[in-house]
This record gives sequence, C-alpha cells and structure tokens, in this order.
Amino acid sequence: MNNKELQIIAHKVRRHALTAVHSAGSGHPGGSLSISEILTLLYFEEMKNLDPKDPSAPNRDRFVLSKGHCSPALYGVLAERGFFSTDLICKFRQIDCCLQGHPSLKDVPGVDMSTGSLGQGICAANGMALSAKLDGKDYRVYSILGDGETQEGQVWEAAMFAAHYKLDNLCAILDFNGLQIDGDITEVMSPLPLDEKFRAFNWNVVLVDAHDFDSLREGFAKARACKGKPTILIAKSVKGKGVSYMENQAGWHGNAPNDEQYAQAIEEINAQIKALGGEI
Repeated sequence: MNNKELQIIAHKVRRHALTAVHSAGSGHPGGSLSISEILTLLYFEEMKNLDPKDPSAPNRDRFVLSKGHCSPALYGVLAERGFFSTDLICKFRQIDCCLQGHPSLKDVPGVDMSTGSLGQGICAANGMALSAKLDGKDYRVYSILGDGETQEGQVWEAAMFAAHYKLDNLCAILDFNGLQIDGDITEVMSPLPLDEKFRAFNWNVVLVDAHDFDSLREGFAKARACKGKPTILIAKSVKGKGVSYMENQAGWHGNAPNDEQYAQAIEEINAQIKALGGEI
C-alpha cells in the first residue's frame, strides 16, 4: 500500500472509533484518534504473519495496547484488517457484544493481551518478548503507551526489565500528545524529559511524527536494526486528530460526542477520505 491508501484506512479507523464511542454514549475518542496512523501502519505493513483466519498463529508478531482505554481505535483497525465484521463497531460496550471498553484477549479475535490498568500492558509485552527470546522465536512485540501512562511507576520497572534482558525484539510506541484526562501532562505530573529518561534506562530512542507514515516507517526500521536493547518510538501526536473541535482539547479524552457533534465529526472525516480519492 502507498501512503495515500494507508491514510484512507487511518481515517476509516477514526470513523470507526467515533462511531463506537457515539453509539455507546461513552468511551475515549481523543487518544483513539491520535494513534490511528500508528495502528494502521502496524497492522497493514509493519507486523508480520498476521492472519485474520488464524488470529493465534504462533509465528505472528504481537501487539499490546497498553493504553487500553483507546480500544475504539484498536477495534477499528482490526475490523478494517478483517478480524471481525465492521457491523460490531456500533455495538461497542453493549452487554452482548465482545467489544468492551477495554480489549479482551478471550473475547476479541486479533487482541493479543487484555489491557486497561495503565502500566500493565507494557509489562505483558515484556513477557511476550522475553518468551520469544527463550523459545528461540523470531516474532516481534509492539506496544503503544500513553504519555500520561508514564506517570505509572511500573512503566519504569518494565523499562528496566526490558533493557536488562536486552529485548531488542520489543518496540514500544509512546503516544506523545501532551494531554491526559485532567489536562496537560506537565501540570498533572510531568514525566518529561521522556527521551532522556528512556535513554538513561538504556533504550534505543527514536523521535517520530505519529501522523506521518514515512517518519513512522523509518522509526520501525531503526527499531528492527537495533540490537541488544529495546526501542521506543516517541511519536509526537495530536489528541483528537482529524476532528477540528477535538484537536488538542483534553476535554475529549473521555467524552462521547452528541448527535450533532458526531455528525460534524463524520462529515469532516469523510471529507478527508474523499480528498484522498477514497470511497465513503
């Protein structure tokens, strides 16, 4: 796929995320919209041996959404990739649907780890990467963290663990949009400077643009080329990316749009898809 085709998919992932949250009347749109390009490149190019017909294939690359509250984006990309029908999206958070507020390994095809409690996902990703090393397997493990999530102490325990065991088959991606549910991360509990901290923990640190496929692609290539230490891509992003009234607004971290706001958001997303020559 070329970048234009990938961008169309990323916008469709955004549309799915918005539809999920609006249908449920609850959820987390802001951080879901900021990771759409990252997830699109991971599932449509970067991760190897993915098979929607065999979601548990032992040689597949693994993905862990450590910021599990942004499941609407993960469900969107899994649906686009063919792991389940897009018809399920509008049933998000309904009691009889597998697509709950946080992803479930037991219930959702394509989900490699149940997550939700911040800080635990990256720990599980460490375990997967170490398991691959011990078993002599060559699959890679990817995990997206939120920048507010780095306020959790166990993230840094995981960082120490990954460096100690030289988990060069682990690539973390930090969604660095600068905002969390209570506002600016520097005002809530500043984790900065994140690049210097991860370097001090002996990680390979790569700075990328979360919304630029070439930048992300180069970052993943550097991660694969690095030997003897884990890699983190610090991906500068825009919370609420793609919807004018949501961009850079902390208030959209965990609020659902009403009918009028949803209609406007979908109109904006569809316009971006059309501009790229995509079908609505």
